[in-house]
Amino acid sequence: MSVVEPHTHTHTTATHSAPVTTAATTTAPITNEKKSFFSRKKVPHQTQGVPVGVNGANGHGAGLGHGVGNGHDGMHTYPQAHGQEGYATNGPYGRGFKFGSWFKLNILDLLTMAAMGAIGLGVYEADPAPRRHFPVIVPGSNVGTGLGEAVYPEFAYPYRKNIIPIYAAALIAFFVPFVFFVLFQIRHRSPGMLLDSTMGLLEGLITAAVFQVFHKWLIGGLRPHFLDVCQPDLSRQQGAGFLGYMYTREVCTGDEGRINDSLESWMSGHSTAAFAGLVYLFLYFNAQLKVMSDHRPAYWKMILTIAPILGASLIAASLTVDEYHNWYDCVGGALTGTFCAFIAYRKTFAAVWDFRFNHIVTPRTTSLFSRHAIAGLARKFTYQHHDAMAQRPAASEGGWREESIGGAPGDAIGHAYPAGGNAGQFGSTAGQAGQYGGNTGYAAHPAIQV
Repeated sequence: MSVVEPHTHTHTTATHSAPVTTAATTTAPITNEKKSFFSRKKVPHQTQGVPVGVNGANGHGAGLGHGVGNGHDGMHTYPQAHGQEGYATNGPYGRGFKFGSWFKLNILDLLTMAAMGAIGLGVYEADPAPRRHFPVIVPGSNVGTGLGEAVYPEFAYPYRKNIIPIYAAALIAFFVPFVFFVLFQIRHRSPGMLLDSTMGLLEGLITAAVFQVFHKWLIGGLRPHFLDVCQPDLSRQQGAGFLGYMYTREVCTGDEGRINDSLESWMSGHSTAAFAGLVYLFLYFNAQLKVMSDHRPAYWKMILTIAPILGASLIAASLTVDEYHNWYDCVGGALTGTFCAFIAYRKTFAAVWDFRFNHIVTPRTTSLFSRHAIAGLARKFTYQHHDAMAQRPAASEGGWREESIGGAPGDAIGHAYPAGGNAGQFGSTAGQAGQYGGNTGYAAHPAIQV
């Protein structure tokens, strides 16, 4: 329960008493809209009426910076950011999504992705760069006949095909997240969010793929089935190094293409793609379903959020069963994919772990092909508590589809606003910031306790 002491409006730049304006005060009922997860049906829910005043008087403040802050019950903020630095009234996509504008803002990224894909394909098709030495057998009386004890039996596994082909891993890494992006549009109804989420996914996948093919080409390594593919004939080359243990690929008599492939074990492309795509989906689920947030959600949401990690780990681990990769190849690919997924997600969304903002796509207003900012779009995200509702997540549990948001424990933004039905703190007449309409109003209600 909230306890509110008598109202005294204190300006941070000058202390004075501000009488409450009653002539322009009316009672405005606030309507919360509650919706099921896949339903957009609005069920009106009336809450207590809130006094509405002017210049930061009661519950509704409007300052010179065009910011608007609406309060209710001292606990919830019903924001309408419409300032110079804030979001437009309906989010970062302005007053209506236009594909032409989106394309102009993102064409440079699309061209860059195409160039990166071409580079990755070219490197992937190139022959292994290093001249790698490897042991075959322990030198002894049977060296000349090709018989003897294998030095590294872990490279002597029989050749077999992948349980999950590389093209299948790549398709899973893209299409599984994309299908969920589309399904969540039942709730979002935002083509801009769909396109931007997909762009982030592709950026993570392509970057990770190019990263790992350069490692395959320049570093490489022996696959577990290397000796079976190589079919070495030691009479073709004199051993090098200590006691003549070491040989090069010149001793191989097998298929040239398979030999090249078996020399590029590090790092796993399957693991890289799987973790780049499915970790991105994990972060997306966590943000949209608010699994780790300010309330305790349903258990099925936790299961769905973790499921992509299970899928990625199974794809990676299968490579040790079909003897296509060593365990460390899979770990390296998983770390690379995860790293790229985190960067791509944070590049696309306003936060990774901060549950107030990690569902919001960051804005873009200019690019090489669109030098002038598009009207109605925000230049940047401002990370104020009311901005958490600039876009709504998919989850409705915990009040996330209603116009209310708090702050994380110990967070300055979250606990510093005793916003509510008795003081429109964010509507100082000295407002210049745009988001709140003022930058001097936090001292308006120091006596509010929760």
